[in-house]
Amino acid sequence: MAGALHLARRFVLSLWPGGPGDADEAWARSHLLDREADLWARMSGPDRRHAVAVARQVERSLGADAGRPVLAAALLHDVGKVDSGLATPMRVVATVVGLLDGLVSGRRVRGGGGRIARYLRHPEIGSRLLAEAGSDPLTAAWAVEHHLGADRWTVDRRTGEALRAADDD
Repeated sequence: MAGALHLARRFVLSLWPGGPGDADEAWARSHLLDREADLWARMSGPDRRHAVAVARQVERSLGADAGRPVLAAALLHDVGKVDSGLATPMRVVATVVGLLDGLVSGRRVRGGGGRIARYLRHPEIGSRLLAEAGSDPLTAAWAVEHHLGADRWTVDRRTGEALRAADDD
């Protein structure tokens, strides 16, 4: 149920156009490498607003342990979505297709090359984009692990729990 509420909240917030305010934008960019900032700029305004909220909460939660790679992980965990080019209405369709596909066919859609398949594979795509951008291994790992269970994380458990909690709020 919490997952559905999270998705509903994200949908409503995604209808508001524009990215984060100037101060939040500058704060986010201050925690990104140059090539990460290039990826950040490709993200939609609503995705960047969400990412700033996640990163700010992670910073509050971890304090001094929220170093640059951890904050970059929070800011860029959904960066793989840029590859699909889907706007909000089609993202909703893709999410429903992904849920149904997982229940009915064992995730056949994810293996395709279309935009919905790329959207559903955003964790893997994001991790690859971050690795190519020279991101810290933690930053790239969290992109691919942020939808996995804690038993499959390679990131430090405390860090992963802070990142997960902030993303699910």
